Amino acid sequence: MNSQTQSAQVDGPAGSLQCALDMPATPAIGVAVVCHPHPQFGGTMDNKVVQTLARALLQLGWATVRFNFRGVGGSAGEHDEGQGESEDLLAVVAHQRQAGLGLVLGGLSFGGYFPPLSAARLAEQGQPADRLLLVGPSTQRATPAPVPADTVVIHGEADDVVPLSATLDWARPQHLPVIVMPGVGHFFHGQLTQLRELIVRSWR
Repeated sequence: MNSQTQSAQVDGPAGSLQCALDMPATPAIGVAVVCHPHPQFGGTMDNKVVQTLARALLQLGWATVRFNFRGVGGSAGEHDEGQGESEDLLAVVAHQRQAGLGLVLGGLSFGGYFPPLSAARLAEQGQPADRLLLVGPSTQRATPAPVPADTVVIHGEADDVVPLSATLDWARPQHLPVIVMPGVGHFFHGQLTQLRELIVRSWR
């Protein structure tokens, strides 16, 4: 993401997972782990929207970790149709989380499906995440787990990959607000700066 980005490998359930770590200028208030879009459609941790999410959280004072799911880039294993990817996320969290500090889980599209699922698992273990950030989350083919009321959900009005209507249908029973960026597509082309600023404003 920048010249200070650190590379790391984390032991995952299907083998080593490739990670990229960025540290804020001030002592980190915790770690934020960001998940990438569907690997079978070119999704990696270097996706520009994923990097934008990480930059926003870095600006807010979080150490940020992007990682490649199994079978992507320098991560071992094979794509598991969404079955094992939540275990990948939990493995990264277990390795990067620091005792006494906060935890944020975030993701884009396919990568937005796993934070709610993993957050529910962590809560059951008495180690809840502090907050979730979901951008254009995958809500059409599979329904994400319910999320806390302070979850930040952002969706493009003109998303042609995950229809806005699908995310509203998922959010409605939870009385969960969804922030809609008018006229914006799934990958926020030309709107990344606005997306970053919106995340920062919505977080505070």
